[in-house]
Amino acid sequence: MEQRKRLNLLIIVASLGYFVDIYDLIVFNVVKNESLQALGFSGLELKAKEILLFNLQMTGMLLGGILWGIMGDKRGRVSVLFGSIFLYSIANLANAYVTNINQYAITRFIAGIGLAGELGAGITLVAENMKREKRGYGTMIIVTFGALGAVVASLVGKNFGWQATYIVGGCMGLALLLLRAGAYESGMYQNLKEHTNIKKGNFLTLFKRSDLLLKYIACILIGLPIWFSIGVLINLSNRFGEALGMVEKVNVADSVMYAYLGLSAGDLVSGLLSQLLKSRKKVVFIYLALSFILMVIYLFNPNVSIDYFKVMCFLLGFAAGYWALFVTIASEQFGTNIRSTVTNTVPNFVRGAVVPITLSFASLTIAQGTIWAAFIVGLFCLILAFLATLYIKDSFSKDLNYFEID
Repeated sequence: MEQRKRLNLLIIVASLGYFVDIYDLIVFNVVKNESLQALGFSGLELKAKEILLFNLQMTGMLLGGILWGIMGDKRGRVSVLFGSIFLYSIANLANAYVTNINQYAITRFIAGIGLAGELGAGITLVAENMKREKRGYGTMIIVTFGALGAVVASLVGKNFGWQATYIVGGCMGLALLLLRAGAYESGMYQNLKEHTNIKKGNFLTLFKRSDLLLKYIACILIGLPIWFSIGVLINLSNRFGEALGMVEKVNVADSVMYAYLGLSAGDLVSGLLSQLLKSRKKVVFIYLALSFILMVIYLFNPNVSIDYFKVMCFLLGFAAGYWALFVTIASEQFGTNIRSTVTNTVPNFVRGAVVPITLSFASLTIAQGTIWAAFIVGLFCLILAFLATLYIKDSFSKDLNYFEID
């Protein structure tokens, strides 16, 4: 009974952590226009600064994913969980008080580093502490609840100023640190610490064995359609509204809110479906097919109403709602001594992939137009994800108590 209470508290802490993580990840997209206008930017210069700050945040997440992942295998999952929360909370508080673009750039980069650690640490902890047949429920709860952080970010951003929005995110994170006593290391990691001869958190291990490298690349590719949907179809939804000839102007904050409501619902359903089918891969295939169908409907149905468009954003978010499943798959594919490294880097490399995805979209837009550029890039992401899912082995109920040797 005591063990169950501790496990429940651990899931709550990880879920709240991811809630704040997603809030702070999305908050820039919600308040970027208002905040940059307050700093004196407008027109093309404002758009250029938006891209700069977003790319700096994503670069920070790429570096942070490697840093926190290695630390999670070398120093422990709990230290990474709360270290990352502390860093991105402080960065977002500082964000509220920037007075020039250089300060803004530095704080977004630091926030990106901090944001890279919480999800991987939380998923790893829960996966290693729960029974193998039930761990899908734990990771499902973390991501389903956490995705709602984007909804709150959208609501706060729409109703309060950009500075207050950043302050709320920072304060929520710092308040969460009070629950740090509820997190505890897994038995698997404690067992790993006793094996002093086993290399821990060696990122290069993934490149020394071809089987590990191919699995690692496959895990990253599976998540590409998720961030294509969020990074292109949703974050640039105002452009698609114009391209589709909509009379009413699309509010990106609304699109983000409805998409993440859908993503939360999608993660809940995909997690339950995975437990019901006792398979991770089957559910991913279902969601990839759904993503393709909805992408086609979204892109090639012009002159729609704003209410219809909001419903489509919700459905696109739902189809992208295999994020929990995707991160769980990555965690289950590798041994305890590099599990944190993988679980932290894989989702952050997928998030970072939004940079080449958006650049490809922008490049193709010149020749193909907005709609066809999105279709080509989206189809390419879906094909890669489909082939990668075919390649990996289904990891449902896999025993995770083992090590990877060079």
